[in-house]
Amino acid sequence: MIYLVTIVGNGFMVCAIIATPHLHTPMYFFLCNLSLIDIFYSSRTVPKVLVDLLSPSRRISLTACGIQVYVGLFLGGTECLLLALMAYDRYVAICRPLYYLIIMKWSICYKLIVFVWLSSFITTVFPSMLMPMRVCNPNQINHFVCEVLAVVKLSCDSTHQSEIVVFFLTFIVLLFPFLFILLSYIAIISSVIRSSRRSKAFSTCSSHVTVVALFYGTALIMYCGPSSRFSPNFGKYISVFYGIIIPMLNPLIYSLKNKEVTKKFFVRKTV
Repeated sequence: MIYLVTIVGNGFMVCAIIATPHLHTPMYFFLCNLSLIDIFYSSRTVPKVLVDLLSPSRRISLTACGIQVYVGLFLGGTECLLLALMAYDRYVAICRPLYYLIIMKWSICYKLIVFVWLSSFITTVFPSMLMPMRVCNPNQINHFVCEVLAVVKLSCDSTHQSEIVVFFLTFIVLLFPFLFILLSYIAIISSVIRSSRRSKAFSTCSSHVTVVALFYGTALIMYCGPSSRFSPNFGKYISVFYGIIIPMLNPLIYSLKNKEVTKKFFVRKTV
């Protein structure tokens, strides 16, 4: 049911944005990309998990496991950078409204979104492919999905170098965009305090702040928290939340909190 709601909800957001002319703005263009990421990210794991739950033989090939790892890194990094880009869009809209159409014109938006997807591939997948890992015990992985932290523990060699790479990627793809989002909202709050249109300004950011808090909160706990304090199953619970639950919640948050979407699709017009 969660997977069905995820596909239908995010598919609805994509179709709604494409089919509605007044939603053809940079903010909804980025939101459309976020919905596509959620569809792909959920589809990376949930179908295989459903098969495993219904099958007595819960197996996965090394190739399929590697694909899950690389796709997870790529899509997770893309979502981190995309949320930072969406924060920048809100910053320009609120703090530089007179220059918004110039700064966020479509030619620049297309280049920014290409930069997000390409940068995520270069910073997550490319370094991992340059450092192949010899798997010593491929018969057992303590996870329901091939998560990078769980797969690294299967290495025959010392994991010190792999852990350094994971820490470096975490800083580039997770912490740096998170700091950028914090700085953007500090500037937004500072600008809104001096403005008389506070409620409208905050309403345009509430959905994004909620999504950022959910995604970055779980991701920071997963990749930056002290693993020694957590049980072996704790990572599985976190993975379920940010890999399965959050992709379902994102379209619900944006559709229910966004007046333009609700007015268009949930309120019947009277003539």
